[in-house]
Amino acid sequence: MFSKEESRQLRELFWTSFGKSFPRKWLLYNTKIKGFSFKFHFDTKSALVALDLEDNLEKRIENWGKLESLKSILKDDYLPDAIFEEEFILENGKEISRIYVPLNQKVSIHNKNTWQDVMEFLNEKMSLFEAFFEDYEEVLKD
Repeated sequence: MFSKEESRQLRELFWTSFGKSFPRKWLLYNTKIKGFSFKFHFDTKSALVALDLEDNLEKRIENWGKLESLKSILKDDYLPDAIFEEEFILENGKEISRIYVPLNQKVSIHNKNTWQDVMEFLNEKMSLFEAFFEDYEEVLKD
C-alpha cells in the first residue's frame, strides 16, 4: 500500500514523464465547444481516453445527437473500440455523456512497469480522437 503522499508523487511523476515522452499540446478543454472536452484517465485499476459532454441536458442531448450521427465514422475510421454511453455517472454523482476507449489490460499508476504501455496507449488513442474531432469539427460546432 502507498500513503496518500506516495500515491500523489507517483501520479505527478507519471504525468510529468508522459508529458516529456510525448511533448505536444493536447486539445483537452480547448475544443471551443461549451461542455465538450477530452480527458486522460489513469488510476490504480484502469486507463482510458474519453470525450465528455458536460453541458446542460438540452445542449448535451443536441451534441450527443451529432456524435451519434458520426458514430460509424468514428468506429470505422478512428477508434473501433470506442464505447458510447449517453448516461454516464461520474464518481461525484454527476451525469454526463461519454465516449471512451479503455486500455484492455491490467495496469496501475502505482506500478511503473505498466507506465510505458499506458503512455503509448494514451498518446495513440488521444491522437486518433483529436484527428476525428479536427476532421468533423465543423459538423460538431454547427
